[in-house]
Amino acid sequence: MDKFIQYLEFEKRYSRLTVKAYRKDLQAFYKYFSIDNDQALDTLDAKEIRAWIICLMDKNSAKTVNRKLSTLRSFYRYLQKQGRVIHNPTLTVQAPKIKKSLPEFVPESHINKIQNILSDSTEDFSELRDLLILEFIYNTGVRMSELINLTHDHLYMDQKLVKVLGKRNKERLIPISDFLMKIIARYETFKKDMGFSCNKDAPFFVTNKDAKLYPAFLYRKVNFYLSKISSVEKKSPHILRHSFATHMLNHGADLNAIKDLLGHSSLAATQVYTHNSFEQLKKVYHQAHPWAEKKEERL
Repeated sequence: MDKFIQYLEFEKRYSRLTVKAYRKDLQAFYKYFSIDNDQALDTLDAKEIRAWIICLMDKNSAKTVNRKLSTLRSFYRYLQKQGRVIHNPTLTVQAPKIKKSLPEFVPESHINKIQNILSDSTEDFSELRDLLILEFIYNTGVRMSELINLTHDHLYMDQKLVKVLGKRNKERLIPISDFLMKIIARYETFKKDMGFSCNKDAPFFVTNKDAKLYPAFLYRKVNFYLSKISSVEKKSPHILRHSFATHMLNHGADLNAIKDLLGHSSLAATQVYTHNSFEQLKKVYHQAHPWAEKKEERL
């Protein structure tokens, strides 16, 4: 297992969080079957793996179980290539079906309220940083981990671009607006005045003690401010990413362009946003077309 984890980390170049998830899934798998050597891995059959899946379904969502099964499949493929096992018991195991749901997003009218609760002319470092966090995610669609790992040399101010290191260490460039540029410039000035590091390799977003942000901090901040401006059920950084994609699509952006901006590996992952856009089109149609609500009369 340790060699497989190293393979993911150094050869496949998976992110730290992804590698951590793989390790955790495999450790739970080893514990469940009391595995202590490669020979034990080769004795498992599809029936036993299905029993494990059923057990997992009692306490986990179908999405989580699918991820764990995907981890195990990757592990067994690796073991076969290495000649460690002969059989792959996961091949005939069917993954549980995941209920499809549309990604939630914050309506544009609610997003516009951000500047009612946070001002870009503030003299408070925390408030300016929090505003920049919200604006940055919504303006660029970056993932939470991508925002946390930004450094000062990732910002190309003269070109109005930010370089983002995404999943599997894939780099992409995202344009940034003039308004975002303005807040970034003020934020960097604040950092320097407070004696915080602005070196090229220093974390761009920091706490009040000049420490690199961490997921719980970021989630808490976004949740707090979204609660003030919107009634959406989910109030996470990822909801702002969904909002970025949905609003771009509603305003006519090309789906392939959104795919590249989000850092998706395939168009299929981006197409989920077309459903939200279509629902918006249907709403506009029924509100605006003079015959849309008179179907029964015409029949």
